[in-house]
Amino acid sequence: MKKSRILAVAGVALLATGVLAACGSSKTSNTEAPKAYGYVYTADPETLDYLISGKQSTKVVTSNGIDGLFTNDQYGNLTPALAEDWSVSKDGLTYTYKIRKGVKWLTSDGEEYAEVTANDFVTGLKHAADKKSEALYLAQDSVKGLADYVAGNSTDFSTVGVKAVDDYTLQYTLNKPEPYWNSKMSYAIFWPLNAEFEKSKGSDFGKSTDPTSLLYNGPFLLKGLTAKSSVEFVKNEQYWDKDNVHLDTVTLAFYDGSDQESIERNFTSGAYSYARLFPTSSNYSKIAETYKDNIYYTPQGAGIAGLGVNIDRQSYKYTSKTTDDEKTSTKKALLNKDFRQALNFAFDRTAYSAQINGEDGAALAVRNLFVKPDFVSAGEKTFGDLVTEKVVSYGDEWKDVNFADGQDGLYNADKAKAEFAKAKKTLEADGVKFPIHLDIPVDQTAKSYIARIQSFKQSVEKVLGEENVVIDIQQVTKDELFNITYYAPNAAAEDWDLSGAVGWNPDYQDPSTYLDILQTSNSEQTKTYMGYDNPSNPAVAQVGLKDYDKLLEEAGNETSDLNKRYEKYAAAQAWLTDSSLFLPAMSSSGAAPVISRVVPFSASYTQSGDKGSDVYFKYLKLQANTVTAKEYKEAREKWLKEKAESNEKAQKELASHVK
Repeated sequence: MKKSRILAVAGVALLATGVLAACGSSKTSNTEAPKAYGYVYTADPETLDYLISGKQSTKVVTSNGIDGLFTNDQYGNLTPALAEDWSVSKDGLTYTYKIRKGVKWLTSDGEEYAEVTANDFVTGLKHAADKKSEALYLAQDSVKGLADYVAGNSTDFSTVGVKAVDDYTLQYTLNKPEPYWNSKMSYAIFWPLNAEFEKSKGSDFGKSTDPTSLLYNGPFLLKGLTAKSSVEFVKNEQYWDKDNVHLDTVTLAFYDGSDQESIERNFTSGAYSYARLFPTSSNYSKIAETYKDNIYYTPQGAGIAGLGVNIDRQSYKYTSKTTDDEKTSTKKALLNKDFRQALNFAFDRTAYSAQINGEDGAALAVRNLFVKPDFVSAGEKTFGDLVTEKVVSYGDEWKDVNFADGQDGLYNADKAKAEFAKAKKTLEADGVKFPIHLDIPVDQTAKSYIARIQSFKQSVEKVLGEENVVIDIQQVTKDELFNITYYAPNAAAEDWDLSGAVGWNPDYQDPSTYLDILQTSNSEQTKTYMGYDNPSNPAVAQVGLKDYDKLLEEAGNETSDLNKRYEKYAAAQAWLTDSSLFLPAMSSSGAAPVISRVVPFSASYTQSGDKGSDVYFKYLKLQANTVTAKEYKEAREKWLKEKAESNEKAQKELASHVK
């Protein structure tokens, strides 16, 4: 979603397709590992300005070209990139980084432009603040003085808590301790920018179709970008860590979701090195027979995809409603918590997932919470366990609900009918006419996504009755869908009642990275998820979102005890779950059947940030032969053991950086 960093969908259920498949090299002999890799992308970037965009479509194109202070290794540990070393003060407020010497800024042609210095990080954050970056929420309440600068209370950026002590020493001063601060450094708003280059480009800096509008210091150089066609990278031969770059080229091929079997065909022909499979496609039985020993399911990712609820719809260009009464009735219904809960419990997520994963793999992708339930833990309890304990205080309907991944803990026809009965009684007394018509826009070319929304329609109408609720699917072009959801300039342009064009990938390793985006002050996110961009909107108070703000504030202020912090964020998640203002559906990446020539677990691994294996190709290796399911299983078991040992060692090393 991060202005909703949605995966078209970001491996994810990228915004309308639910898929982001990796592709790769042409045929090679079994003795020669391929050096060319490709990746399907599903949305062109609006901009290449990585400092101001929070969208997945930009991240896919820029993450390989620019490195920040940290990246992630194959086990999910933060590992130094441009930060050769670092330290944090005992009070947790001052972070000092030693910048790696000799790292060069290069043009897209590989010509040296300048050396990367500490000043470039100061320039980058100033640029993000001046341009009102979509990702400012990650920084403005964290870095001392930044909120005042953004608000215009101060016009002197030197008052902001980021400074270059010298060319190779960078220092941040925070408002309060953030134990997860370093994990934010792999997110693009904290990456460097050369001031001279920015000035020379002017308004053309980061132009969406122009690789020459950026400088590069990362593992790859962007060489070409053709809208709805391809994105091309070549290895940066002057990269400071080029020995860990095993690919010579990377090609991103545009994929609109209309021909699901094209990915497998290209894999079989040798053109691709990875293929996401679709068990519901017409040719899948033949594919399964051909690759029966090679198909495996990937683990669930940290990203979430689901349905947003518009609490103040203003546009009706794409609608099946024919009267003002229908519009008013729908608005009143969506402002009623019992009605939203009825939708939540009537939503058969296993059937929804089956439209892309098939019946055998359907449950594997199901998610029941906005925050990944095992994203963090407090002692022996996962985050999901904490939510389970807290949500029951909101009502008996939440008793015995299982929030774990990989199963549908929310679908319950009896609960749905009970909540709807309460809602209908209240709404009829308020003059609401039934049935309630709910518009959901879909990309008319994205077959698997249309099938999922049709599944949602079927389950809701069957459980609640078509005389009560009708789901009206609005099939539109991809551009139209983007314009009224993902790229809508304001809440007034969000033309939908329910939207599946919402999803999120976490930015850093703390529950706040999910939950804080729905604070009422975060207009870039709230308009995409809930259809409003003004926290003073009467609908905000009517659905109780100010209570959610208070819970987030209490959790954010807890910085000394992580267990207590996670418990307080679990309370905020419990409120969000009970509100049913967002209907979780499935993980936006992973839990998918694939065939691959990617060496298992060779890529970087992370649950957050902009350097994950779905978009960052440093470390990644290819092999000539197709991976077998047995090889993948053995590699995963080995990786899990090594990961546990590596993570434990990394945690012990953290203490040495406190000065």
